[in-house]
Amino acid sequence: MNPADLRYDKEHEWVRVEGDTATIGISDFAQDQLGEVVYVDLPSVGDELAAGETFGEIESVKSVSELFAPLSGTILEINDELGTSPESINSDPYGAGWMVKLTLSDAGQLESLMSADEYESFVANEA
Repeated sequence: MNPADLRYDKEHEWVRVEGDTATIGISDFAQDQLGEVVYVDLPSVGDELAAGETFGEIESVKSVSELFAPLSGTILEINDELGTSPESINSDPYGAGWMVKLTLSDAGQLESLMSADEYESFVANEA
């Protein structure tokens, strides 16, 4: 079940917004499709992201996939724990498996993201 307080994009990233800060990770569906995550390449603090732009890569025992920014903003923090514990993405994708926090440059972009229910329907159609 996807948390109802998050927003989702078609690339399977989730967003939690608190004030003007957005925390981003990948959905439970995405981590399940990837399999065991072994490495994550994330941007640097201070990097500018544009919505839809690649911001890193995630490597699993099955494949390497790009990560896409669901919103535009400036990287405020990265989850350094993923360097030594990338499996957190599998075990806790909505908690300890978060990837980056950014300062939003356009909160209006949230309107383009899906609610949990819309994302459930989207995933059901993809399966």
